[in-house]
Amino acid sequence: MTTRKPGTAAGNIFVAPYNTGATVVGQTGSLILDDSGDPVWFRPLPSASLQNADFKVQTYRDPRSGRTQPVLTWWQGSIAIPPTYTNLPAGAPEPGGCYYIYDRHYRLLKTVFAHHGFFPDEHEFLLTRRATALFLASKPIPMDLTRYGGPKDGAILDSQIQEVDLATGKLLFSWDALKHLDPADSEVSASDASSSGGVWDAYHLNSIDEGPKGRLLVSSRNMWAAYEISKNTGKIRWQLGGKKSDFSFGRNADFFWQHDVRYRPGHEISMFDDGCCNQPVGAPEQKSHGLILKLDFPKHRATVARAYYHHPALFSASQGNTQGLSNGNEFIGWGQSSYYSEYAGAGNSEHAPTRNLLYDAKMPGSNISYRAFRDTWAGTPYYRPHAAARRTGPHSVVYASWNGSTRTKAWQVLAGPTPRSLSVAVGHTRRTGFETAVTTPAPGPYFQVRALDAAGKVLRTSKAVKLGGRAATR
Repeated sequence: MTTRKPGTAAGNIFVAPYNTGATVVGQTGSLILDDSGDPVWFRPLPSASLQNADFKVQTYRDPRSGRTQPVLTWWQGSIAIPPTYTNLPAGAPEPGGCYYIYDRHYRLLKTVFAHHGFFPDEHEFLLTRRATALFLASKPIPMDLTRYGGPKDGAILDSQIQEVDLATGKLLFSWDALKHLDPADSEVSASDASSSGGVWDAYHLNSIDEGPKGRLLVSSRNMWAAYEISKNTGKIRWQLGGKKSDFSFGRNADFFWQHDVRYRPGHEISMFDDGCCNQPVGAPEQKSHGLILKLDFPKHRATVARAYYHHPALFSASQGNTQGLSNGNEFIGWGQSSYYSEYAGAGNSEHAPTRNLLYDAKMPGSNISYRAFRDTWAGTPYYRPHAAARRTGPHSVVYASWNGSTRTKAWQVLAGPTPRSLSVAVGHTRRTGFETAVTTPAPGPYFQVRALDAAGKVLRTSKAVKLGGRAATR
């Protein structure tokens, strides 16, 4: 942590650590953290070539009962990261990915896949009140790219918005970028296909948001544009940014390579403006920042409502998000830069980037997370707590942990000569972190831990463990 001040919103932090080039510190996976950086829940992946993305809390509506519950959702798969994988453009999802929905007990509720031969895309997975899921999916479509300056036997990386019914998996809606967006408007040259197996990433759709009256707001990173789409007709209602923008821009309101475009109240939209890198000739590079724009529809003009800059200045070539919090604050995931931050809602400017900064943290090494979120979460694992014990001089040290439990406030330690005679409480201490060490003079040699809530009630009990040994079977 580089900054921690009063006034932050309630809740934990949700990231999915991985690395695009150097060795990842620790493991890839889905990670919930507290403000001190201590883990609350971690689901590690078995290989650094696997990643999670868009890890967050959402509301799941049961398609049969209609009941709602908070859930964890994320994408899992492999991302094309040169030079390891070069048959797709960098950042594209490789075949074999999917989306997961987990309940508060960390049990799998649903696995969601894409249709039409498209690959589930790491950029967006959105649950709706209709018991459906909206997401992005990608697939290379063979195409002669010579008219765009690319190879004759090339392909374009097409993107679809898809909506599926969570009860049946049936495809309910799809919208195809190739049918509605002219690839000639891309800010990425078709000649770049030579470095990705002949596949041109002209669009790179990277977010969807759902608005009123069947409208969708979609971001196309490589077009430098956001589009409002009518689900009923499939037509583009308006375009913001890019080569055919329906809006002009006020000072500092234009954006480049943007991510995470969202509706906000009062004709505002938010985004993470990467603003960096690989700019075409004449386009100025700018510092990455969270950005909220005010849209004046009668005048067709966009102006800056608020902005959120980092100190030191960051230049994130990809990824990132801007999340509005319930108390009016903004939480920024800095994408390809290793930071995540929280600001008071009024924001700041590039000339005063520390103003209204309440919280700032950096991931270890060069680890990054596609997005970072703050949200409230109550987890009660379906599995038991874990215990381990060892002898240190005249004392025994018992270690207690329960991956994902948010209700555990204290630990009680039991000891005895056999796994079936653990009736004597020999230690009690408050939870001090992901793993809590309890020192006791009791010789054991068998120990067991109990997780206690704020009122001292036993939530769950671990298996019995022997000093320096494994858990005993009971």
